[in-house]
Amino acid sequence: MAEKSTILGTLPDTGLLLIGMGPGTVAGMTLEALEAAKKASHRRYEAYTALWPTSELDALEQRIGSIERVMRPEVEQPDELFTLAKTSLVALLVVGDPLQATTHVDLQLQAEEAGIECLVFHGVSITTIVTGAVGLSNYRFGRQTTLTYPYGGWVATSPLEVLAANRFRNLHTVALLDLDPTGEGTGDQRPMMPSDAVESLKLMWPKLQTELMEMPPSDDSPLQALRHTMCQEYVSQDIDDVTVVLCADMGTEDQRIVSHNCWKTKFNSWRAIKLPRLPCKPE
Repeated sequence: MAEKSTILGTLPDTGLLLIGMGPGTVAGMTLEALEAAKKASHRRYEAYTALWPTSELDALEQRIGSIERVMRPEVEQPDELFTLAKTSLVALLVVGDPLQATTHVDLQLQAEEAGIECLVFHGVSITTIVTGAVGLSNYRFGRQTTLTYPYGGWVATSPLEVLAANRFRNLHTVALLDLDPTGEGTGDQRPMMPSDAVESLKLMWPKLQTELMEMPPSDDSPLQALRHTMCQEYVSQDIDDVTVVLCADMGTEDQRIVSHNCWKTKFNSWRAIKLPRLPCKPE
């Protein structure tokens, strides 16, 4: 669905504004986004799909006015947002670009169905920053995925299947790191560290191997047979031989990029990664 655009001078009196905040600094927001947020009657900061540094969020609040933090329930069940938007102008501030997550696309569609005007102000997204920053061609990236925490002992293998499918097609993958160990999106956010990602993958690896053994390729389903082949090829390699590029705090002064056959190195904190702003070559 194509989003609507507007000239700031003609912003409606009521409705919902989906505003992209960019990667992590006030300076990274567009002037149009800043002005739109400032003109809104109510400002909500969506804080469960991604986070900004507290200092930058404070600086933004000083510039545009008070901001209230909202979590997953308020966005996925937007009764309060819509009630406000029917009588006033409400800005939902989203880290990166507001339409990169299906959550916000769904919110846009719900607003349209409810008869609420919904305007989008795009922001710079990590998905556009990373591909160029690491020195790889954007045309060589396939579907992206998110490496999730094992919620309550349940381990998702779908991220590993995306990695396998892209590798089979000789494509790179942008793999985002989870933010919420609970999977509920209600608080207690803890950005996944590299060591967390390694442990999550080490749980996915044998689980997918077991699933492949229990479900052999079907002669009746070419797609199922192809899926089996792609995944089998991927998990047949040693996890320590998978080459990755770790990126953190992209678009900020604290940007970190490291390329490595990386699971052999234990990074307990992003701050432990000492690198120049330009990426190093894979080993």
